[in-house]
Amino acid sequence: MSFGELGTLALVIYLVALTTIAEIARRARVDTSPSDHFLAGRNLGTMVLFLTLYATAYSGNSLLGYPGRAYVSGYSFIMSTGFMMSIIVVFHVLAPKLRPVAKSHGFVTPGDWIRHRFGSGHARGARPLVLAVAGLMSIALMNFLLAQLKAMGQVASVVTGGAVPYEVGVAGLAGFILFYETRGGMRAVAWTDAAQGILMLVGLATLFAWILGGSGGMEAITLAVSELRPDAVAVPDAIACAGWFSTIALLGLGSVIYPQAIQRIYAARDGRSLANSFALMCFMPLATTMVVTLIGIAAIPILSDLGAHQSDEVLPRLLAQWAAPGGAGQIGAVVVFVGALAAIMSTADSCLLSLGAMMAGDLLGNSGSDPATAVRGKRFAALLLVAMIPLALFEGLSLWRLIELKMELLIQCVPAFLLAIHWRDQRADATLAGLVVGTLLSVGLTFTDHSRILGVHAGIIGLGVNTLIVVVGSKILKDDSVV
Repeated sequence: MSFGELGTLALVIYLVALTTIAEIARRARVDTSPSDHFLAGRNLGTMVLFLTLYATAYSGNSLLGYPGRAYVSGYSFIMSTGFMMSIIVVFHVLAPKLRPVAKSHGFVTPGDWIRHRFGSGHARGARPLVLAVAGLMSIALMNFLLAQLKAMGQVASVVTGGAVPYEVGVAGLAGFILFYETRGGMRAVAWTDAAQGILMLVGLATLFAWILGGSGGMEAITLAVSELRPDAVAVPDAIACAGWFSTIALLGLGSVIYPQAIQRIYAARDGRSLANSFALMCFMPLATTMVVTLIGIAAIPILSDLGAHQSDEVLPRLLAQWAAPGGAGQIGAVVVFVGALAAIMSTADSCLLSLGAMMAGDLLGNSGSDPATAVRGKRFAALLLVAMIPLALFEGLSLWRLIELKMELLIQCVPAFLLAIHWRDQRADATLAGLVVGTLLSVGLTFTDHSRILGVHAGIIGLGVNTLIVVVGSKILKDDSVV
């Protein structure tokens, strides 16, 4: 059996398994409330919570975008491990205070926190702030969903040997995700993430071992890279180092306020389960981000003919080479393929759940306790997914650039969460003004070809101005926004 045939068979088996799990999850639901559908009844324990956080954080962006970026940048991208470490640090700033409040007041969406903190309809600027935060988060999530759709198409096409074309992979798997998410909700996502996370770890470790064994170790790889591309092993200059710290801030702050990350804080069974899951997450950058980065670097001499625009194909092409001789390599490549696809699809599930919840609850103002809100959320998710498919068929943007673009928008919501949860004097109107100005500044710099200034992302510059406006505005104006 060829690799393409084996990959196609594995894909079919995997989709059948997902269908089964989705049906089991549907039958396990307690009721039809938004809390049960979007948060699995707020009953996720340590291991399931950890693995669903892991599978969501390390998605198509990590498995395709990171190796591709490392292939282009070389050893300077090893700092990506630090990017992911920063996420865990910032989680410890937000989660311990947010989860008890969320549990007490039955939060379902990120907007529920904004309404509680600033007072819906009473404090000046509170309702517009809810709409602005939900709108910005929805745009960022649609970007994230677009990245997952592109990643699905690429993996399905390359690893099945073209049996599933890119376009069919995008549209077909998107339709399957819609079915799966609608039937099983967060419970199905969390259950499948447990197996997906383990599968992904095993697959990446095996692939990395194959690359090291075939290339003679990291020393031989480094020598080969230095001969082909000396720039890939050069010591980074001051601008590159500034870019490192900018990206650490961008990903560390932005990733924590992903709507799906916030909803997982809400879904934790108790504080201990949440704390233990974060403790386990501390090791994942070393086991995943560092590994996929080194895989991208090791691919430089192996796939020396790839252009920068083809960088997202690094992992799928390595899998195809690994499987070429057949035998154990073929089986190992299929394991990585299924693990990567599983992570991508579980992340897309989470995006759809959060998008549906925010559209129905935050943007339209439906009650988080009304079963009809969950139904409306599913419908909105379906419409958005269908609208995103044509955009995913355009392959011009790299996955890494999509990561940066969504973070530069999402990070403008940081003061409404990380600052507001620790500072009681923060005002809704000042927070809204900061968010609007910071977003306009970030978007303006990006669209005038100033996406980075001296290595610093436009989003970080926008956040700096945003935070200054929030602090100064809250100090100067009379506080009538604290509940």
